[in-house]
Amino acid sequence: MEKKLASNKILWIFAIGQLGWASLSGVISNCLVYYYMPEDTLLSQGHTIFIAQTAVFLGVLTVIGIITALGRLFDAVTDPWIASLSDRCKHRLGRRIPFMRYAAIPFGVITVLVFWSPINGESVINSLFLGVMMLLFYLAMTCYCTPYNALIPELGRTQKLRINVSTYISATYFIGTALAYTVPTIASALFPTFGVAGGFRIAVGILVVIAVVCMLIPAFAIDEHKYADTTPSESPAFSSLMKTFKNKEFQTFVASDILYWIAFTMFQTGLLYYVTELMGLSVAWSTILLVLMMVVAFVLYIPVNFLAKRVGKKKLIVFAFSFFAATFAITALSGMVGVPFEAWGILIAILASIPLAILGVLPQAVVADIADVDAADTGEARQGMFYAARTFAMKLGQAVSMLVFTGIIAMDIGDAKYRITAIVACAFCLLGAIVFARYHEKKVLARIDEELAQEGLLENAGA
Repeated sequence: MEKKLASNKILWIFAIGQLGWASLSGVISNCLVYYYMPEDTLLSQGHTIFIAQTAVFLGVLTVIGIITALGRLFDAVTDPWIASLSDRCKHRLGRRIPFMRYAAIPFGVITVLVFWSPINGESVINSLFLGVMMLLFYLAMTCYCTPYNALIPELGRTQKLRINVSTYISATYFIGTALAYTVPTIASALFPTFGVAGGFRIAVGILVVIAVVCMLIPAFAIDEHKYADTTPSESPAFSSLMKTFKNKEFQTFVASDILYWIAFTMFQTGLLYYVTELMGLSVAWSTILLVLMMVVAFVLYIPVNFLAKRVGKKKLIVFAFSFFAATFAITALSGMVGVPFEAWGILIAILASIPLAILGVLPQAVVADIADVDAADTGEARQGMFYAARTFAMKLGQAVSMLVFTGIIAMDIGDAKYRITAIVACAFCLLGAIVFARYHEKKVLARIDEELAQEGLLENAGA
């Protein structure tokens, strides 16, 4: 079948799937630690402690920190396996769509079970149950997200389409994340009737229904054969992964990406604490600030899309790392210097939206660029493995972040522990800017133009 360039309608249908999985990922990133390591805000409302709260290993590692880190590492290991299965898939529907169809519902059910402790009180059984559910959660997420992400370079064949699809999925990612941030607010409204745990579980259940529907829309509405190369790869998983990591430009990208996800996960996990503990605001303010940040970032997607096509992705990404570092430095001061607490929250939300708009859009397009060049140079299309390797970087960064964050907030040093998390994240962002500055964007884009010219698509590359 002759391949077609995807229309913007198809790209938006595709982006709806990101809204779904970002909601489920977001509720884990934003609420898991807050739910299982509750501060006085929740305990005063009658919340139950389900797992041990103090450091249980080496004096700094907590139960929730160990569980989340192991889950991320397990996920990082399974990413290449699922990517290889997807790259080599010979299903009649294609290499990506079958995984997306079969993974969506289990992904949603497991997300609810993460918050469903079998024992109503602190127990080792709860810790073990949570550990198993987290492993299954990350496996289900990998089964959907890795094939999903592999469609990005296939649907975005030209630079304009690639930046467009990256923009659209970034918009739906923020909407999904914003939906995840509504869970504590919805749950708090249910506390009087169902209790704190019950309120959280019902709120998560509502989110799951919305998320699963969104994930299934592209899985059933897109004909993969029309837009993507469905020829199975022949490389086994380990060999394909090694080939991917031998790519010099990808090595630079992955190193910077790990640093970004360490910092971003600290921001996601810490926002509820910054709002309630440093600023003294109600938990509802976390939703307000997230929505504000999402709206501003969404508006900024237009200039980001415009600038990326004109000044390049590299300059914007380096700027975003540096600006994010400055935002964290300001976050470390929140609630101080006599500024009203609400003003602190609004300032941080607006400042954070700028780097998040850039880093939410452009890294996906950078991976697509590198994967395209690699396919042209090697003659083997392994987009799934490139995105699995990128996901590996994300999960590794998230695992390190959760260990560091939970270890810091377990310290008995008052509000200073939350400020320290922001300072540490600032340092990681600065290092990320230094690393990504080594990426050779001009060389990569020149090779892509060469391939598009051979396919007769170069004249449409900017159209």
